[in-house]
Amino acid sequence: MSNPADRGVVWLGSPAFPDAARSALKDTQLRANLKRATGTIRDKRLAVTAELDDWEELRTSAAAIKTRTSRHLDRYLLQLERSVTAAGGTVHWAADAADANRIVTELIRATGEREVVKVKSMATQEIGLNEHLAEAGIAAYETDLAELIVQLGDDRPSHILVPAIHRNRTEIRDLFTAEMGHWGQPAPEGLGDDPAELAEAARLHLRQKFLTAKVAVSGANFAVADSGTVVVVESEGNGRMCLTLPETLITVMGIEKVVPTWTDLEVFLQLLPRSSTGERMNPYTSTWTGTTDGDGPSEFHLVLLDNGRTDSLADTVGRQALACIRCSACLNVCPVFERTGGHAYGSVYPGPIGAVLTPQLVGVEQAASLPFASTLCGACYDACPVKINIPELLVHLRAKAVEAKGGRSAEALAMKAAATVLDSPRLLSAAQKTGSLGGRVIARRGRIRRLPGPLRGWSDTRDTPAPPAESFRTWWRKNKEGDR
Repeated sequence: MSNPADRGVVWLGSPAFPDAARSALKDTQLRANLKRATGTIRDKRLAVTAELDDWEELRTSAAAIKTRTSRHLDRYLLQLERSVTAAGGTVHWAADAADANRIVTELIRATGEREVVKVKSMATQEIGLNEHLAEAGIAAYETDLAELIVQLGDDRPSHILVPAIHRNRTEIRDLFTAEMGHWGQPAPEGLGDDPAELAEAARLHLRQKFLTAKVAVSGANFAVADSGTVVVVESEGNGRMCLTLPETLITVMGIEKVVPTWTDLEVFLQLLPRSSTGERMNPYTSTWTGTTDGDGPSEFHLVLLDNGRTDSLADTVGRQALACIRCSACLNVCPVFERTGGHAYGSVYPGPIGAVLTPQLVGVEQAASLPFASTLCGACYDACPVKINIPELLVHLRAKAVEAKGGRSAEALAMKAAATVLDSPRLLSAAQKTGSLGGRVIARRGRIRRLPGPLRGWSDTRDTPAPPAESFRTWWRKNKEGDR
């Protein structure tokens, strides 16, 4: 079993979610950017999912496929290794981030190159590959437009699908103008903030990298066990340039991304684009199986990354999180994410899925605040294309976080006390009378400005309603009991 400290995932030095969220909420520009972007994606998703009569059946099928695959993951991974090897590729097994970084670095060094182009990959962000390569004297160039924006700004991604969702067009224009020249082709003179102009500037900047790079690094959306086929879906075509032009391709893939057959893959290729970008299909779906003479890279390496996944698999409740296909639908419906953005989560995986995945990958004691970064409204569960019960996972991990601290939370004690009161008509009646008396006093003084003790956390950020001057039970006895 690997050491959680070797797994990456969480940005060391990041504040806990409550502190980070408090700072993010003060950024009105950030909140405006997030609301506009998530609202647009959310509306598109609802429109295209409504077109399919069997949408719910597809979700059920996907959940069943993921459940079956996780139960027999060892068998499917070994089948994938055999298939990739038979097709001319090489498979490497990485226990944790340190292991994966070492493998990728050695593979690049063996080519003699000192520059690589990269396809958007959360797995390589998870292990901190770019930073590790930089320490080894190897420059990694992001080619996805949003990832390019993040890299030029020395920034961190804040969304699974749209890493630069926290930036608006004007900010991106200013960033391109100031930074592109330091990385290669500078931005055109007089660059405006029209999306077409920004995309053209990125295209010109990246074209030189595509035509000269000998090595590419990618992630993977899926890998088919019975054929050894690896799949990357994207919207720009930059990924396909990386996957086809270089001589050597290195793919880093989490072990949970394997699917048994092409028939299984077909289900996910219907769910993913509709859930992520609100499109009926991905503009670019690239698949490759090993190597082929004269067509694409002549050398292919697949790095299968564990990095805490088998630990999660051992948890019969927590393993649900491994079914995630990284569509980001849960982020786009989450009221917490819409107001705080992804940086507040302190992890490569933000939003509701990050709140349940990150603590499992690094150990709940390393990210104890994340399971509490939710209203438990359930919108994420309704949106998830593979039916991950995120609210159930959040509650499950909250209990683990409390256990990791070696005690019971004030919330747990309050809930136990409430259960005792609600279970006793005598105690409930006494509590209601006390509340009514307090309500009459507060009504003369105005609203409650600050609650005492541990309840202060509630009133610090919310208006606290005064208890009613009369309970429902008392009102009923006065007005309705005699009507029966």
